[in-house]
Amino acid sequence: MNSTTFTTRFISMKYRLLLIIILVIACGRGKKYHDKKEHISERSLTAQEIIDFQADLNTTFKNPKTSPLPDRYRKDFEGLNFFDVDTTYVVKARFERTPDAVPFLLATTTDEKTEEVLYGIAHFELNGKEHQLEIYQTPSLLSQEKYKDYLFLPFLDETNGLETYGGGRYIDLTIPKEDTILIDFNKAYNPYCVYNKKYSCPLVPRQNYLRTRIEAGVKDFIKD
Repeated sequence: MNSTTFTTRFISMKYRLLLIIILVIACGRGKKYHDKKEHISERSLTAQEIIDFQADLNTTFKNPKTSPLPDRYRKDFEGLNFFDVDTTYVVKARFERTPDAVPFLLATTTDEKTEEVLYGIAHFELNGKEHQLEIYQTPSLLSQEKYKDYLFLPFLDETNGLETYGGGRYIDLTIPKEDTILIDFNKAYNPYCVYNKKYSCPLVPRQNYLRTRIEAGVKDFIKD
């Protein structure tokens, strides 16, 4: 093999090696970019779900057949006042079931009481703090097919009496299949008695007070 041939082959191998290195780096960058796109897409889907929830709630309030609003408020109703959509208030909580819990009577805004059962306790981190909330099941609803997996989460937080209703808010949940449960505080809504005193609304137990501000969900209803 003469020196010219050897030099040519050496240069060729050198360029092949350089090309392989470039391709490996490019693939690595492509994977990272792909992961970022998936993350953004997931958050966008969650945000759209929250927007849809708000739209559905407003539709319910506008419809005279489903609205809790008295006619004098509903005729000029344009929409509820929400905090801005914030996916940081969507938390995945560890769910501790309480199968031995017995039913108890929960006080309401009227003389009535509602029977509830402590179905489980959610443990999660939010705003840099550890929290827990009791989640309830309502035995009287179990005979209805649409409520067989329904769970009730009432809670208080440090926005109550300021931006939000002083008596706390509610979130509707579904029995999870695993030992975790997703809680979206963007879907927190007011008890119907906030809008109309004819409703009897369960009072939030003090053990469900969150020592933080939940700047998500429905704000207080201001009667003009």
